[in-house]
Amino acid sequence: MKKSRTIMLIDMQSFYASVEKARVPSYENKPLVVAGDPERRSGIILAACPLAKAYGVTTAEPLWQALKKFPELIIVRPHMQEYIDVSMQIKRIIESFTDLVEPYSIDEMFADVTGSLHFFDDDPIDLARQIQNKIYLATRVVARAGIGENKVIAKLCCDMIAKKIPDGVFHLQKSELHKYIWDKPIRDMWGIGSRMQKHLWKMGIMTIGDIARTPLFKLRNKWGVNGEVIWRVANGLDDSPVTLAAHNVQKDIGNGMTLPRDYSQAWEIEAVLLDICTEVSRRVRKKGLMGSVVSIGVSGADFDHPTGFHRQTKLDDPTNITTEVYDVAKKIFHRYWDRQPVRRVSVSLSGLSSAESYQLSLFDDKEHQRAIDKVMDDIKDRFGDISILRASSVTSAGQAVDRSAKIGGHYK
Repeated sequence: MKKSRTIMLIDMQSFYASVEKARVPSYENKPLVVAGDPERRSGIILAACPLAKAYGVTTAEPLWQALKKFPELIIVRPHMQEYIDVSMQIKRIIESFTDLVEPYSIDEMFADVTGSLHFFDDDPIDLARQIQNKIYLATRVVARAGIGENKVIAKLCCDMIAKKIPDGVFHLQKSELHKYIWDKPIRDMWGIGSRMQKHLWKMGIMTIGDIARTPLFKLRNKWGVNGEVIWRVANGLDDSPVTLAAHNVQKDIGNGMTLPRDYSQAWEIEAVLLDICTEVSRRVRKKGLMGSVVSIGVSGADFDHPTGFHRQTKLDDPTNITTEVYDVAKKIFHRYWDRQPVRRVSVSLSGLSSAESYQLSLFDDKEHQRAIDKVMDDIKDRFGDISILRASSVTSAGQAVDRSAKIGGHYK
């Protein structure tokens, strides 16, 4: 008989806001939010502390809307490098209890503590509280822990129970799903978006328990594999292990950016495309890969009347040469652009393969282009991302200099 595992999903409460309060102690008892820069049109709430949430402030709402609810909010611009550093510190703390730690996001981590329980009298609640306490003493960040026999149950437990109780720790048995989870509305289950919710409502499925009790073939006939996924989640079924390599397989490498204003001129958007293609190609080269599919996405600013497109092109031969990727991206752009103002641009390379062997060409001087890319990569590695730039990057449209000060679109 297969031995039952003990898995935790450890989640950090209001992570960005908690890190800011630890960084500046005078913020401790004040309602604080972390938000993007309003002047760059990215004034969205990224995190709100519990005091701010008490005034109705929610994550992902516009900053102006939050200020209407409580004008005296403390507003802090994100410090992404600090959050990454604290997240890595927390990971190391959890690893002092078990070597099986799998980051799920910057503020959530799975931990398989099956092999550690005998040190804690086989009491996962006690172990979770010790992890909680160690994280708080080191970082001043409050952790919550959902505990179950697999990752799905641990996640459901954390999201729906542990986050909502004072001590933030709960152990959910699979046999108790009907008691604690199944009466919850389907929108509460992670993996169910608003569109899926509407489709399920039309089928008479209102609660997570309704999903669990629906015959699997009905959901599979409707949504294929996705139908089975939501059925398995609702029933707490998951065979995937907590593993260090869970996120190592990469299907594509890409980047996107929201522009500081509407770009209406072709040359402006081309400058942004070149900046993104330069960054994407460099990342692909750094991983020793090439890509055979170039994808580009373009969208406007008006979400009520969306404009733009997302298209891709398959290459004859895989590449990681910046100019080749840019030439393809530019052709896609000019073919599908509707001449409407552009607010967001993204480029990615997929169909990844090893760069150790590639097709030689008698007619294209690709070796010369590879040599140029290598020199530019070496200079950037030694002296920084903006130590060498293409001329278009320093025009009014270029974004390379601004992005060098950011991580994930937010200032470091």
